[in-house]
Amino acid sequence: MSEQKPITKVPDGNTRFYVTRQKESNEKGFIGYETIWKPFFKVAEYKTPKQP
Repeated sequence: MSEQKPITKVPDGNTRFYVTRQKESNEKGFIGYETIWKPFFKVAEYKTPKQP
């Protein structure tokens, strides 16, 4: 059987809308990635309008 290479750590992938991070390997050796989305807009606090 072939020897397994040591798993190298991949740096975080930063884009305008999300960040991808490498997960830890499981018992079968599968390495996944998680995607963390950045908010598209800010939520403003609601203010009641002035009375006429």
